[in-house]
Amino acid sequence: MFGDICLFSFTLINTGALIFILVFFIITLSDLECDYLNAQECCGRLNFWNIPKLWLQLLVVILLILSGHWILVLLNLPICIWLVRKFHFISKGNIGEYDPAEIHNAGQLKKHMVFVCVHLAWQMVSFFLYLYCLLDSVMQEQVVIPMDDDVTVLNRPVETKYYSPPPQHEHPDTHRDYDF
Repeated sequence: MFGDICLFSFTLINTGALIFILVFFIITLSDLECDYLNAQECCGRLNFWNIPKLWLQLLVVILLILSGHWILVLLNLPICIWLVRKFHFISKGNIGEYDPAEIHNAGQLKKHMVFVCVHLAWQMVSFFLYLYCLLDSVMQEQVVIPMDDDVTVLNRPVETKYYSPPPQHEHPDTHRDYDF
């Protein structure tokens, strides 16, 4: 179980990093759309982060395979296949998935924005899925409490009560009838 806690903690950090990369992609693409960046600079930034994005996603799947979480592997397989396919099937003459010569042609910018948003949505769903898995593995972890007789807490033996109820108050038996 301790391995699952470490695994899901790492996948949460990894998914958080992927979310930040994808938010960077959205910001960069929207800057290109608003003409704050030129196409060469935008595509250079995005192509630089494509390889780390791919490897971070593949690392999650590899760790899930090694730990035997097959349902999570099956859930992550389509996004990995999609990312590998996009990485390996780049048109000849392009410098990467994002090419400055073609990014403004035929709605390529909108297509890239939609793909990044879909990937971001998937990463958000998987973040909360991994968070649930982490909490589930923490809840299944055995809690070991030592049962030593010589344990002291705050320099007192364990059997000492830390709370003593206040003494009972004696109320006189005088009841007043109030008319309101």
